[in-house]
Amino acid sequence: MAVSRIALITGIIIVLVLVAGAIFYLQMRPAPTTTPTPTPTPVTPYTMKIFTGGTGGVYYPLGVKLADMLSKYSGGRITATATTSGASVANVRALQAGDANLIFVQNDIAYYAFKGIYMFEGSKVEIIRGVAVLYPEIIQIVVRADSGIKSLRDLEGKIVAVGAPGSGTAVEAELILKAAGLWDKIKAEYLDFRTAAQALKLGQVHAAFIVAGIPTASVQELAATTPINLVEIPDDVLNNLKKQGYPFFIRVVVPKDTYSGVTEDVQTLAVLAMLAVRADVPDDVVYSILDIMFKHIDELRAAHARAKDIELMKALDGMPIPLHPGAVKYYRDKGITVPPELIPSEGY
Repeated sequence: MAVSRIALITGIIIVLVLVAGAIFYLQMRPAPTTTPTPTPTPVTPYTMKIFTGGTGGVYYPLGVKLADMLSKYSGGRITATATTSGASVANVRALQAGDANLIFVQNDIAYYAFKGIYMFEGSKVEIIRGVAVLYPEIIQIVVRADSGIKSLRDLEGKIVAVGAPGSGTAVEAELILKAAGLWDKIKAEYLDFRTAAQALKLGQVHAAFIVAGIPTASVQELAATTPINLVEIPDDVLNNLKKQGYPFFIRVVVPKDTYSGVTEDVQTLAVLAMLAVRADVPDDVVYSILDIMFKHIDELRAAHARAKDIELMKALDGMPIPLHPGAVKYYRDKGITVPPELIPSEGY
């Protein structure tokens, strides 16, 4: 019994010693260090300045909606704003100057800028890069129904609104009228779409060139109060344009009932609207532009009927200049073959 008691006491002593040792160890052990959770570096939004066109055209409503989409869906990476402008030619100038970094532009104007020819002779715009082709830009020659103007030849001696100064519309009007032998036989007035429509309504001009997707808001508004007609552009003018080195014009038809009072199909011409950026826009930003635009294309289509023609599988059809590297990556990720001539070279 004495032995058992001694063993019990010994066991208790051993346990107490172990507990005391453990307590001493814990007290003497250095306090554990904790690694602070790093504070995430805030992402600086990229400021996207989008140049569009006149408020009466298609570029403006699409540009405003695209800006809204980029700001909304980029996760803070992009802050975008859209501004009205003189459209294609003026937009390219703004891109070159750094006032814009994303623009709506006609594909022929983008090509002339990149090559430094025609209206860009001596001022080659090497920094322009393609993003996506959007939709046909229809060349509409609008007249009052009571004007007596039935054909292009009837414009001789008339006052013609040919588009805003520096716009793609002004360029196309001049090219078409020269191809028809009429440029020196009309009085040109440089007016934007809405101003031209109002001048037509008031009888201050006899005809107005409007190059835009259809239906064009300013023409719709005019047709709602003033009976109008559209003037056909005949095949001989298209043939002359191609002979003169303007390959971007395509034959299209404006369907009847596109505008109130236009009861027959009208044969005319078109070029193509596209998006272009500066070459120095970050690759991930350009990738995001395309990703957001096509993921939320229904929102863009709700902004204007013309956006129904914007399709991913057609986004390179008629692309006249090299793509931005961010666009190349996007299309390849979508399984789209990028033609060799659209791959940008190193640098500008």
